[in-house]
Amino acid sequence: MMGGAAFAQPVSAGLKAGLPLTDFLNEVNGVSSTITNRYLIGPEVELRLPFGLGIEFDALYRHFSYTNVIGSATNAITSIGSSGNWEFPLVAKYRLPSKIVRPYLEAGISWDTLAGLKNSATAVLCTNTSACNTVLPAPPTAQSQTTAGVVLGGGLDIHAILIHISPELRFTRWADQYFNLSGVLTSGQNQAEFLVGFTF
Repeated sequence: MMGGAAFAQPVSAGLKAGLPLTDFLNEVNGVSSTITNRYLIGPEVELRLPFGLGIEFDALYRHFSYTNVIGSATNAITSIGSSGNWEFPLVAKYRLPSKIVRPYLEAGISWDTLAGLKNSATAVLCTNTSACNTVLPAPPTAQSQTTAGVVLGGGLDIHAILIHISPELRFTRWADQYFNLSGVLTSGQNQAEFLVGFTF
């Protein structure tokens, strides 16, 4: 009995969804308006090991768009863009002993990358109030589109008959800004999320 339990390594899979608790983009220059979808969603897979241990891998997606204006009312450059963003955390977990509700801690690493970045720029240049020209300069380029970071978190594993429900708080410290748009907008390096996993 003990030997069979020690070598049993069931794999559970399901869906993880949640909300970002920190701002995705930070303004560097100009006046910015950003819209980040208030959700993260994607599949998760976990290898459940003996003695409360486990290894979890997620693929979480979100989408954002932005508008940034640099200049004055008569001379301004407006940048507009959007992108998807994928986050790939790999964490080791330890569950405290319990039958139905098991608190757990987790730590690991994560990778983050942009997907399908689209942006454009429009400049309005006025020599006086009656003479304005509209030009299309080269759009700002994303200087960085991927990075890695350290993940820490904790939550509850609630075993409800055939499904595990796992609400958690997760913090990631990125090594670099994974979005850096030519000094216009950047991503934050500290990221907090509230997530809920549903696995079978």
